Amino acid sequence: MLGGRSVAGQVFLLVVVIVLLLVVAAVVALVLQVRHDTTREARNRSLAVAETFANAPGTVEALQSPDPTAVLQPRAEAARERSKVDFIVVMNTDGIRYTHPRPDRIGKKFVGTLAPALAGKSFTEEIEGTIGPLVQAVVPVKDPDGRVVGLVSAGITTKNVGGTADRQLPLVLAAAAVALALATAGAALVSRRLLRQTHGLGPHEMTRMYEHHDAVLHAVREGVLIVDDGGILVLANDEAHRLLGLPADAEGRHVLSLGLDPGTADLLASGRVATDEVHLVGDRLLAVNQRTTDRAGVPPGSVATLRDSTELRALSGRAETARERLNMLYDAGVGIGTSLDVTRTAEELTELAVPRFADFVTVDLFDAVLGGGQPNAAATLSRTAVSGIRKDAPLYPAGERIRFVESSPQGRSLATGGPVLEPRLGEAPGWQAQDLERSAQIVAYGIHSLITVPLRAGALVLGVVSFWRCEKPEPFDADELALAEELVARAAVSIDNARRYTREHSMAVTLQRSLLPRNLPEQGALEIAYRYLPAQAGVGGDWFDVLPLSGARVALVVGDVVGHGLHAAATMGRLRTAVHNFSALDLPPEELIALLDELVGRIDQDETEDEGSAPVTGATCLYAVYDPVSRRCTVARAGHPPPALIHPDGTVEYPDVPAGPPLGLGGLPFETAELELAEGSRLVLYTDGLVEDRERDIDVGLEMLREALGRAGQSPEDTCRVVLDSQLTARSSDDIALIVARTRALASGQVAEWPVPADPAAVGEVRAAVSRQLSEWGLDELTFSTELILSELVTNALRYGGGPIRVRMLRDRNLICEVFDSSSTSPHLRYATMTDEGGRGLFLVAQLAERWGTRYLPAGKVIWAEQPLP
Repeated sequence: MLGGRSVAGQVFLLVVVIVLLLVVAAVVALVLQVRHDTTREARNRSLAVAETFANAPGTVEALQSPDPTAVLQPRAEAARERSKVDFIVVMNTDGIRYTHPRPDRIGKKFVGTLAPALAGKSFTEEIEGTIGPLVQAVVPVKDPDGRVVGLVSAGITTKNVGGTADRQLPLVLAAAAVALALATAGAALVSRRLLRQTHGLGPHEMTRMYEHHDAVLHAVREGVLIVDDGGILVLANDEAHRLLGLPADAEGRHVLSLGLDPGTADLLASGRVATDEVHLVGDRLLAVNQRTTDRAGVPPGSVATLRDSTELRALSGRAETARERLNMLYDAGVGIGTSLDVTRTAEELTELAVPRFADFVTVDLFDAVLGGGQPNAAATLSRTAVSGIRKDAPLYPAGERIRFVESSPQGRSLATGGPVLEPRLGEAPGWQAQDLERSAQIVAYGIHSLITVPLRAGALVLGVVSFWRCEKPEPFDADELALAEELVARAAVSIDNARRYTREHSMAVTLQRSLLPRNLPEQGALEIAYRYLPAQAGVGGDWFDVLPLSGARVALVVGDVVGHGLHAAATMGRLRTAVHNFSALDLPPEELIALLDELVGRIDQDETEDEGSAPVTGATCLYAVYDPVSRRCTVARAGHPPPALIHPDGTVEYPDVPAGPPLGLGGLPFETAELELAEGSRLVLYTDGLVEDRERDIDVGLEMLREALGRAGQSPEDTCRVVLDSQLTARSSDDIALIVARTRALASGQVAEWPVPADPAAVGEVRAAVSRQLSEWGLDELTFSTELILSELVTNALRYGGGPIRVRMLRDRNLICEVFDSSSTSPHLRYATMTDEGGRGLFLVAQLAERWGTRYLPAGKVIWAEQPLP
């Protein structure tokens, strides 16, 4: 065994060599790791000592003292001894040493790199010093103003840090010796067992074993052929000679020269893998199996076995047909219904059946099915899909509207709900009655047989499928009719699923469209353009809105509910309605977002209790209010992408708007950002579907959006067009909502404002000033009603509010009157009785004004009223 002449000896030697190599590799790896750890420890210790000494109290003052060496040398030596480093050197910014373990080195220039430390950064380096290889760190010393006033360097030789390898190497060698001994013993045991298993066979015994194998090879009742990679027959047993009729000298000749039938000869020469491949050789039907031998060191070639299957000849044709039909049904199960599109599913059916089953296949569906509705037996059908071996067949083209007569095979299938076989179309008068001219063309074209099968989904008949035969002279038979029925039954399930999805998708789209704004309200503060693109599949929860507020202000809102389908659309509608209601209260953006966050939390809580509903897995919102008088825009967002701002000069930026958490998390406050927008600026609000998808990160999308906005024209419509053209390379997987609003400002001539003294007599002065201003604006018709409205509002402010009090009038699309006071008490409209002396002021205001209300400010409130301009 130890001599290596047997397999057992070779295994023993191989195991010992492998273990020895592993031991050597382990020792080398340990030494390299210890060296790496030594260098890293030296870097860390020198850097820590240098930074500690540089930042120690008094270091800066010592550097700025008249004699830094006298102060710092004792400290440096004490620190060096405690920290176990080889040197601590303090120097000025020119590299002149103030301290050194060897006093004769003080005052000389430091050897090393100083540039990074002079730039304010700490660094380490490895050098070859006079005391051997060492690692030194240089750290800047900064004064309170951040200026570098000196440098501190600490260093240590690697030999003082190391030593681990010397201590661990004997232990590793001892362990390696033990492992080698154990591996040798184990290999010996395995080799002895292998030796026992082979029984120590020699060449003579192996030769006799081969002779036994050869006898068995020629005795079996199955032909065996071995062919090398060049197609030369190496071996053929007696049964192979008998089955193939091989000549006596067949071994050593090429298989193509043995007089075999072409199919069998080509198979043996090719060396390809074959399993039970049937070949007719003379009057015998042979099942051939062939495998390659080019594995595990065996010479390249192939081995083939031959089995006489003559008794299966009568059944082979039908078995092959049955196998093909099973394969077709399997392919129908996996290949039809890959999408939820009715038309595409019908096309998949026709593509599968041509030419494997029929030469032409047509699918006709009721119009209602294409739209997701219930089919109507009295309605017309639409040719949804056509496929064939040629394009010039005189069949109805795709998209043709058809109404089949009752005598036609299609009409009978729709009426009875069962398949119809017309083996000879030329002899079928009922089919020809559908269209005499086209029927004659079809027969003349060569189409001679037809199977029609209704597309049934439960009790519903969705349409009819027609299979037409042209190339094969045999007509369709009963077995093929059953196959067609099974094929259509599988396709009907997929088409019905697509129909149901289309119906639900249409319902969701209808719901979503009904919840989105159809027309933007009239307002004069912003010029607005918008786009809304639904997702490629499903309906999402993106929404947007433009809400006119009091004081000529306008609110912009965009939001997104994560997910698709009816649930997302319904949740979006609830949130949009809530925003409408909250905005009517004239709440600041952060308060409105907080109320919306609380609402989403309640929705989640309610739907968690209902097992049939799913909670809102995520919702975001951005709410912005623009004031055309002050040109200020207040923005708050909850987990939503930031807005983009295009300045009048064309520069684009993303304002820093605090990003609050998504809606529904609760517990965290929302912050706002106040932006002052120049007239003509464009504010761009969008949902994440515009800048983010599965193939790109949101940062990439934001940068692409910035570039697109920089190329856009001045108008909001042009901005929308450029953004969508540049951002969308294909239909998005998520909804996209986009709003571009160009700011306008009220001119100073459209705003009038007066302070009101805390004196009831000042009401008359206010009325006079208002009358003069209305005359300047050409609104004399509104003088009476405006004086009455402001008289009541100012009187209420004087009586129940607090100073200072101001009156402001805005001439926009409406005439807006506002009274400011410092009180937070809101007046309420009530109906005064006949005996009440007061309480009719707000009632008069409500009757004269088109709208009125209260808006709260951080320091008071505003009572406002709007009147339409004449």
